[in-house]
Amino acid sequence: MKAYRWGGPNSGLHLEDIAVPQPSTAEVLIQVETCGLCHSDCHIISGTGGAWIQQRPITLGHEVAGKVIALGESVSEVHIGDRVAVALLGPAGGIGLNYDGGYAEYAVVPVKYLEPIPDNVSFEQASVATDAVATSYHAVVRTGGVTASTTVAIVGLGGLGSIGLRIASLQGAIVYGFDIDSSKFEAAMRDGAKSCFSSLGDAKDVTFDVVVDFVGITSTMTAALEAVKPSGRIVLTGLGDEKLTLPTFSIVHKSVEIRGSLGATKEDLRTVLALISEGKITPDLEEILFSKVNEGLLRLEAGQTKGRLFTRPTLASV
Repeated sequence: MKAYRWGGPNSGLHLEDIAVPQPSTAEVLIQVETCGLCHSDCHIISGTGGAWIQQRPITLGHEVAGKVIALGESVSEVHIGDRVAVALLGPAGGIGLNYDGGYAEYAVVPVKYLEPIPDNVSFEQASVATDAVATSYHAVVRTGGVTASTTVAIVGLGGLGSIGLRIASLQGAIVYGFDIDSSKFEAAMRDGAKSCFSSLGDAKDVTFDVVVDFVGITSTMTAALEAVKPSGRIVLTGLGDEKLTLPTFSIVHKSVEIRGSLGATKEDLRTVLALISEGKITPDLEEILFSKVNEGLLRLEAGQTKGRLFTRPTLASV
């Protein structure tokens, strides 16, 4: 089968022919129908992330949806032909991170990571739900604690941030969107933002209970410290800067809580699949050819995408 393999920092990502894997006990083999492209793969490939990945070489790709085509021993939770998405379990990692992933025609997955896809949710919607949608949900709801009584700032209205804004709105919160690209404001207003600004400093009359930073650079985090209320919460999800320099006096004086948020739980994935099924969230998607995965990742790294990119590995041999 065809698979994109990464061997470590500075090795690049290469399309190779490898054997189809076989499932062991409590595992299944899935035919990968769709796999989303994620900016975190850019960090891994470039060497700025992924030092903790022990398996090398490894097939990358962690936003995976497909069909079950073979069962390992002791598997009764799913059946051959089931449509499934693969949960990305936060710091615990998972497919494409701890073991071979979905930039391939087939993948072996522990059955405990699988979540059924609702009938009216497409494979491409399900694959990006595993990370982009579920990660945003986890950051806003689980980590941020955003509810109907919350005034929240969503910083960065890209792939994750735009979804995070929509989720905050569905929670009933008062939501403000922030991005240096004002062309994103119209969509944010449709998704429930009360108002949008180019920077937190422009929202001078608003005090925020929670700021969710999907950018993650020193300037956005410093601005978040200024904008959040005393004893408020800042959720850091973006990885824009490898290191941050923050004003310690502001953190201590205002008793601000700063929490990192990575990935999601299987329950989060189940929730966002239901929201997509109900039509409450509609991911903005763009398909690229499987042969163009490297080009797609370069576009992600350069910020030249509007929605979430995905590919169909099943077409690799067509």
